[in-house]
Formats: sequence, C-alpha cells, structure tokens
Amino acid sequence: MAGGTPKIVHINQLRAGAIRFSEFGMLVLPGGFSYGDALGAGVRQALDLQVFLQDELTEFVDSGRPVLGICNGFQTLVKAGLLPGHGREKASGAEQRTSTGNRDVTLTYNARGHFECRWVHLAVEPETKANCLAQIEELVFCPVAHGEGNFQVSDDESLEQLEKRNLVAFRYVDVNGERARGRYPINPNGSVADIAGICNPAGNVIGLMPHPEDHVESIQNPLSGSGRLGLSIFRAIVSRASS
Repeated sequence: MAGGTPKIVHINQLRAGAIRFSEFGMLVLPGGFSYGDALGAGVRQALDLQVFLQDELTEFVDSGRPVLGICNGFQTLVKAGLLPGHGREKASGAEQRTSTGNRDVTLTYNARGHFECRWVHLAVEPETKANCLAQIEELVFCPVAHGEGNFQVSDDESLEQLEKRNLVAFRYVDVNGERARGRYPINPNGSVADIAGICNPAGNVIGLMPHPEDHVESIQNPLSGSGRLGLSIFRAIVSRASS
C-alpha cells in the first residue's frame, strides 16, 4: 500500500546466513513481544542483533538505507544502541563523530504502572533529522499498545542533546496538534518532553512507540473519521528507500 514489496524474514534466517540485510532496501522491526519481553522489552532481540548480526546491520545502517522500529522494534533499536546512535555531522568545516550516548535513553514502564491500549495523535517534529517525514502534512492518529513505552533520558543534558541535534521525530499531541505537555492520556505513558519517537543523526533509523500499521485504512478508525492515516509514515520511509 505504501509502494514497497515487503518480505517477512525470521531472525533465525538472518543468523543462518540464508538471507542477508544487503538483499533489501529497507528494514522494519515490527511490534509485538519478542522473546516474551524476557529481561525487559526488546532486550533479548537487541542482544541477538548485537551478538550475531552487528557487522551486517551496521553496514546496512551506514549505507543510508532506512530502518523503522515500531513499538517492540523501537525498544529493540534503543537497547541495541542503534537509537539515538552515532552519526557524522560537519562542524566548523570539519567532520566530527557525534553521539548522544547509546544508553542515555531508554523505554521503561509506563508512568501509571499498567498496560496502555488507546488511540493517540502524533505530530512530526518540524526540524527532525528524519527529513523524509517532512512530506507528512497532517497529524497521525493511531493506537498504542504497550507496558514499557515511557521514553526517558539519563539526565537533562541527554534531553538537551536530543533536542539540539533534532533527533526527536514524533511527539504526542492533542487532536488540534498542541503539545501534550505530559497530560494523560494525550501522552499515554509519561514520556519525557512528550517524545513518541526519535531518529539517529543521519535520519535513516527511526523508531516510535505507537502503531501506524493499525491505521492504514479509514475503516480501522474507531471514531469513523477519515484522514490522519498511519500509512503516511510508511509512504514517507518507503520513498526514502526508493530514492
């Protein structure tokens, strides 16, 4: 529907070398509960990526091809160190390797201490390094379904660096597009600065907690509304993969 040709690949196929990242133009880590969230949401899948697939995955990311992590996929990317990740930015005419600190951010238990299953509104952060998202002209309305979606940082400096480097991709907003400012349930999990998703400095690795795949057709809207489809996110990222 978004213009791509998807193929479902089991992580064991990648570990066995039967399928390689290099065969594809884009990688999506979907939501769910990988390994039953043993050791914490996304942790064991992140270990698999680090132990068995680190070199291949690093090469894929460094090539500029897009990676999208949704819900559990977002948790995995964060805990594998791919978000916020590293990047190269030019400063004073010289290339400088930069990092926000791989584990200076995390996704932890929701502030209210229980699983959240509800619909939310997302706004693309205007200056985000994930510039493919600039083509999304309206809010996105889609559900969350998680117990560990509370995006937090280790300290104020880490948050400042995320903001300064434009690594925030999505924020929780109200129906009119106004920042949630921590208001529940507009911000459903207590995420700092209403952050619903982030990207890496190169803008090609993107993660978000809500589920845009659960609103790709208007018939899925519980309010019987139109527009604000999560499909717009997939179209934007597929367009980057195709460029």
